[in-house]
Amino acid sequence: MHTIKAAVLRSTNAPLTIEEITIDDPGPGEVLIRTAAAGVCHSDLHFMTGQYSCGLPVVPGHESAGVVEAVGPGVRYVAPGDHVITCMSVFCGDCKPCSTGRPYLCDDPNALRPPNAPPRLHKAGERIDQLYYLSSYAEKMLVSERAVVVVRKDMPLDRAALIGCAVMTGFGAVVNTADVPLGSTTAVIGCGGVGLSAILGAVAAGASMIIAIDIAADKLERAREFGATHTIDATAVDPVEAVRELTSGGVEYSFEALGRKETSEQAFQMLGNGGDATIIGMVPEQQMIEVNASELLMEKTLRGSNMGSNRFRVDMPDLVERYMAGSLPLDDMITARVGLDDINSAFDNMLNGSVARSVIVFDTP
Repeated sequence: MHTIKAAVLRSTNAPLTIEEITIDDPGPGEVLIRTAAAGVCHSDLHFMTGQYSCGLPVVPGHESAGVVEAVGPGVRYVAPGDHVITCMSVFCGDCKPCSTGRPYLCDDPNALRPPNAPPRLHKAGERIDQLYYLSSYAEKMLVSERAVVVVRKDMPLDRAALIGCAVMTGFGAVVNTADVPLGSTTAVIGCGGVGLSAILGAVAAGASMIIAIDIAADKLERAREFGATHTIDATAVDPVEAVRELTSGGVEYSFEALGRKETSEQAFQMLGNGGDATIIGMVPEQQMIEVNASELLMEKTLRGSNMGSNRFRVDMPDLVERYMAGSLPLDDMITARVGLDDINSAFDNMLNGSVARSVIVFDTP
């Protein structure tokens, strides 16, 4: 067992508390990782504010990369010293979704210890839960072997962490979920880390028009730098009407990267006939999204995307190679690097729209 520093959520709508907790040694099928970097993602905020439910107390964090420190019995995929990206799309490899090429929809990832086993994380006898089976807002992570992918050691780990969620989610929604064809017209609502990654996916897919929509001028400027062909300031014009005017009737593919009811509905409304709207953002639990039923007669589609429909042990190394080749500008996506003690301020900055992505950086040998 080890004593580590972690950010703990003890009640909703309250700051994370930085505490010393205990992490167990790896058991069968488990991997102990020294965390190098963890992205500050809006998905964690949904649990922190109670918009999604989870057990408490819990250590949030899921967008991360690090170095394997130890492995438990039966682990064959990784070894101490390997550099890895974590992924919340843990897979069993045996269920129907896994066996038919959709491991991100795994029926039973079996990623936690049995109820009668000692907890992976605890403090003075108190069990602490793991969000998304990972809990990366901590100096170390103890996770299933099936929650990690090995990457090349010359890949900078702070940028690798982004691939663990934001990049995989946005890029994958375009190239995997929607499978955007060459020459298509596209629109992306929200230009934070996930939205910028969707823009990169549209560039990779060869979209002829990539319309970026946001309310922050600096984010729209960054979207152009990432490959957007047009930008729309949603505070100045109606984004649906503006997209329809730019495209003479509506886009073929739209992507919502904010997780809001209004913008999800706008993503559908800005489609042309036969268009496809993909909701990437986490719309709050129990929230209903409304569409005009008559538009369904024009074969318009509203769909969700789970972590970019990833097969992460294939897709994430590919994204690493794209970065190393210079075609995935992740350096420009990170607008702040902070320590774990600054995590609450990092969430505040995310909420006020002043950053594309903040990354918690740990001291990792």
